[in-house]
Order: sequence, then C-alpha cells, then structure tokens
Amino acid sequence: MPDTAQTRDWSTTTEADLSLIMRIIPHRYPFLLIDKVRDIALGETATGIKNVTFNEPHFQGHFPGAPIMPGVTIIEALAQTSAVLVGLTLDLVDKEPLVYFMSIDKAKFRRKVVPGDVLELEVKVLRGSSKIWKFEGRATVNGEMAAEAEFMAMIDLTKRG
Repeated sequence: MPDTAQTRDWSTTTEADLSLIMRIIPHRYPFLLIDKVRDIALGETATGIKNVTFNEPHFQGHFPGAPIMPGVTIIEALAQTSAVLVGLTLDLVDKEPLVYFMSIDKAKFRRKVVPGDVLELEVKVLRGSSKIWKFEGRATVNGEMAAEAEFMAMIDLTKRG
C-alpha cells in the first residue's frame, strides 16, 4: 500500500528524507535548501541538514573565487526546516501548504559557510497555532555558530491558482 497522508500516522516520525520533505514543502531545486531533517519532536524542535556543495547556483556570483553561502539562504534553510516540522505537526503531508515569512528578527551571522560544509539547522518552536508560528533558529557547522535568528511564518492551505 502506498505511503499517503490517508494511510500514515506521522505522529511518530523523527526523520524526514528528501522524498518526504518534497511532500511537505513546495520548494524545488535550485531553492530547496535542505537535504534531510532529523531529531524531529513534533510541535517542538527539529534539525535540518544541508550539505553545502560547490555546484549550487548562488556560488557563481557570491563570490567568484571565494564562494560563500549567502546569509539569506541560511535563514531560508532554517525556515524550510521549520516548515517541515510544522507540516508533520499539523499532518500536512501531501496537502500542498505554502509558508510565508512574516518577520525575521535578531538575525546574526558569525561564520562563513562554504562548499564542503555540513550545515546543521536547529529550530525550536517559540509558539504556534494552526496558521501562525514563531521560531528560534541556529545554524552551525561542526558545532560552531554560523547564523541565528528568530522568525515568524504563516501557513496557507488555500488552493493555488
């Protein structure tokens, strides 16, 4: 039997591979910025993993000869991790939710993220409801802080088009 929202109880899910991530959030290459999500505690926390590779399109211009992952894409990767957490918490697999930033606060960037790095994206729910969620996020490489921020997002379940 296929693994669908109707046949699967997501309440015990602690990891999301790329296939499951793509069933929860609408992002696709080149803007899908997470490879997996682990340590999922529904309604509480999750850790996204981003394997940073040289062939990503932003490295062509940021910066030639000295590729650095843009800070805004690190924040976006934190947000995508949060969207997977919310999608599983609210049972939104295969329901095509859209997620929109409402605010980004206290953003700080502490370390360059470069090709070859493995970015760990830790998100924690500060508050959440059915539509509006607030998170604290920390991005690290080998335990060293790369970026941090608080952000709010809105979940939209209205049909597109």
